[in-house]
Amino acid sequence: MAGHSEGRRAAPARPLRPYLAPYEGYRLAGFEPGSHLGLPSPYLTVIIALDAPLELARMSDPRQQPGAWGTLASGLCTAPVTIRHDGNQHGVQLALTPAGSRALLGVPAAELGAWVVELEDLLGADATELSDRIAAQPSWEARFAVLDEVFSRRLGDAEIDPHLEHAWQLLTAAEGVIRVGQVAREVGWSRRHLVGRFTAEFGVSPKEAAKLARFHRSHQLLRSRPSISLADAAARCGFYDQAHLARDWRDIVGIPPSRWRAEELFSFIQADEASEGAVSTA
Repeated sequence: MAGHSEGRRAAPARPLRPYLAPYEGYRLAGFEPGSHLGLPSPYLTVIIALDAPLELARMSDPRQQPGAWGTLASGLCTAPVTIRHDGNQHGVQLALTPAGSRALLGVPAAELGAWVVELEDLLGADATELSDRIAAQPSWEARFAVLDEVFSRRLGDAEIDPHLEHAWQLLTAAEGVIRVGQVAREVGWSRRHLVGRFTAEFGVSPKEAAKLARFHRSHQLLRSRPSISLADAAARCGFYDQAHLARDWRDIVGIPPSRWRAEELFSFIQADEASEGAVSTA
């Protein structure tokens, strides 16, 4: 069955950029029903579904029951969700930094953990306003402008201990493998103190954060360049070698990257369409 897809990416308004990665809008219609994986990243996730709720058939946290959400927010997780679809998906996805969790959602990332919650539980009436106004807009640009307006209005205190902010940057921005002990020395804390404080703020350990960031870089690269070899992807994304890349993918996703590339259709459609339609709203 031939399907239709469209997508758009846009940078948020400048005051929001420390807290939000580019907005991603997507619409896919007319594909065969099935499922695909929503993969972990070093960002918190917010999704505003349009036309129909997003159905999650398997959760990152096995203690949470599957369900359907019109809007949702989720913290940092180390396992994927399985998204069931009828061949159609339509919505807007946001990726928040840990500082963005505090500034825009009003809670530290660890308070959400890997749990999925209704966006209304965090934003109250602002969540309903976002959903209603975005659904009424005729273009991606207009929808992104609504996000800019509402989230700019919500900007609050995003203060995270500077030691933790520095540790987060060291662990997630490293080009290669970085040791937790090295980061602890850099911020002037013991390893044990760093692990405890870090996990209490972010909901993942320092080692998990570094692994998520490395995995995310490889996921984005494989998404945007489906023909790149796994050896090249490993070298570009800070893995020791291809075997290290495959091992991390199996640990996080449950399957090797070669199988994911062979089976995951929606990710490549969204990546191709979004990259071609990239715009800036501010």
